[in-house]
Amino acid sequence: MSKPLILVTNDDGMIAPGIKALVELSSEFGEVVVIAPDSPQSGQGHAITITEPLRLNRVDVFEGITAYECSGTPVDCVKLAKSIILKGRNIDLCLSGINHGSNASINIIYSGTMSAAMEASVERIPSIGLSLLDYSFEADFSAAKHFTRKVIQFFLAHGFGDAKLLNVNIPKLSIHEIKGVKVCRQAEGNWTEDFVESKDPRGESYYWLTGDFVLESNDEGTDIWALKNGYVSVVPSMHDLTHYKAMDSIKELEDFI
Repeated sequence: MSKPLILVTNDDGMIAPGIKALVELSSEFGEVVVIAPDSPQSGQGHAITITEPLRLNRVDVFEGITAYECSGTPVDCVKLAKSIILKGRNIDLCLSGINHGSNASINIIYSGTMSAAMEASVERIPSIGLSLLDYSFEADFSAAKHFTRKVIQFFLAHGFGDAKLLNVNIPKLSIHEIKGVKVCRQAEGNWTEDFVESKDPRGESYYWLTGDFVLESNDEGTDIWALKNGYVSVVPSMHDLTHYKAMDSIKELEDFI
């Protein structure tokens, strides 16, 4: 049987240690093609580039691996992979990451890592976004690689079932400290935002966005609970944003208007 074709991308750029770790372990399972942004794109969400041309440059970063840098966003990378670089080929799996920092809870909305994986799932490619809860460039990815390998092994062997997109977060712990894996729901939370104002040399104001994450639910069974209790969290996610439970509560609108 032919090896699976695996698309690897991220939002931290081609030189990030996280994507190097992901390429190393994913190459154990199939043919890997890498398309990643040519500069860090954290927090870009599902942004796409429509006001300027996109560029792809072949790079020799990973030995024996086809890799391209893209001038656009993480979602642009996936679109170009599907429509240009791998056009006409069946992509068996998209892996995005391994991100430096958490993408649990509401962070999935802002995350370039998860948006790349989500775009692939929109294209009907089974997709996994992977994040390590360590923002350091010097982060130790050994535990993340170990559990990511297990997750890939499982889904290549058993399939995704009804799941199309997985949000996987790994706590900042050693392999032996992590208790296992929990399939979870997304915790409720939000960011309280603040803008720090400064002045440029011309005396004009500019602003830096800062803020704190506020957890609204920490119930057992959520991704935040799992991570705080030493588990890898796996959240099956989707792109249908309909709030089905709310539909009946506003049904009277149809008769009001």
